[in-house]
Amino acid sequence: MDGLFYLNSIWVILGAILVIFMQAGFILLETGSTRMKNAGHIAGKTVFSFGMAAIVFWAVGYGLIFGENGNFFVGMSDFFFSGEEAEGNSYSTTAFFLFQLAFAAISLAVAFGGFAERAKLSVYLFFAVLFSVFVYPVIAHWIWGGGWLAEHGKQDFAGSTVVHLTGAMAALAATILLKPRIGKYNANGTSNNLSGHNQVYTALGVLILFVGWFGFNAGSTLVVDDAFFAFVAANTALAAAAGSISALLISWVVLGKSDIPTMLNGTLAGLVAITASCAFVETWAAVVIGFIAGILVFYSARMFDKLKIDDPIYALSVHGVAGVWGTLSTGFFAVPELATVGQAGLFYGGGFTQLGVQALGVVVSGAYAFAVSYVLLLVIKKLLSGLRVTEEQELMGLDISEHGSYGYPEEFEKRNPQSAI
Repeated sequence: MDGLFYLNSIWVILGAILVIFMQAGFILLETGSTRMKNAGHIAGKTVFSFGMAAIVFWAVGYGLIFGENGNFFVGMSDFFFSGEEAEGNSYSTTAFFLFQLAFAAISLAVAFGGFAERAKLSVYLFFAVLFSVFVYPVIAHWIWGGGWLAEHGKQDFAGSTVVHLTGAMAALAATILLKPRIGKYNANGTSNNLSGHNQVYTALGVLILFVGWFGFNAGSTLVVDDAFFAFVAANTALAAAAGSISALLISWVVLGKSDIPTMLNGTLAGLVAITASCAFVETWAAVVIGFIAGILVFYSARMFDKLKIDDPIYALSVHGVAGVWGTLSTGFFAVPELATVGQAGLFYGGGFTQLGVQALGVVVSGAYAFAVSYVLLLVIKKLLSGLRVTEEQELMGLDISEHGSYGYPEEFEKRNPQSAI
């Protein structure tokens, strides 16, 4: 093994660490975007969910995605990953395993955005296992593991479809089955804004996710020898910047005020959108992709609200709609010299071929993730006699009802003086 092998392996491990640290961003983003009475629950379940995803990925997920002797649908080896190094690789197989584990955990974190403030803790446990076996690995194999979409040349460099759309469609299934939070919608169909309790947490969470995304996208190059990771990182930063600007501007124009949550969601939407195309497009296209994503996230959030789909963390808009746009964008902007997978985009003489492949991937992957997640949740609902906590527990808050403690104990004691005695 030469020095380049070790440098590449260090780079992949660094990418894995950055992606794992994105869980800290999700903790602050989701906690800040929801109400105080659920803060401890949301923070704690994020750590617990990572643990569940990691163990299941080690046992079966990695093998279902990358195992040999598989077929167009799933892989069929390398279960209970042993850490044995494969010969001939330019980086450590174990480093790659850890990197991919981090991605699987992020997709689950996205999915759990649709459960926020009303699902039983036991539902998280069961769904974490089932999603990590029957949903995420299947789509990841189709696109990254040599499955049928890979054979068609589906472009998804770091996971706009594999990670984000998959998680968002699972979140949609959960949101539909769980139904809106108490007090979200009035009898006449109007919506109430159940504001998150800490915008500073939300902003800091977005910034942590932004930094972690360099591991997500640039880390997916897996090698350092040609420094191409720097180009991918630049595209990532530019798309996020454009998304934040366009989201702020569109909210200012439409609402008369520059809405901070919209701006933050625009930043994330730019990151999600560029995730598929960051290695395939020029820098100017990255700006366009991110800018459009910021506008889409504003209007899609309003659309879901009008449809009475209660999405507290905006998973459907940020990860779903932006994930679709990001996946389709390579069909327009992929450059021939950069299209190491698939073909050039429509604007570079490639015709509609690649755009068609991208659209096929979106439809099939999104439909599979939604349908299987919906069925799995129905099974869990039957096993656990329901997915949702009782009305009393929801009004009380999941911190107390599910964990017996309060995320902000001093605040609880101020409201209930007798409890401090």
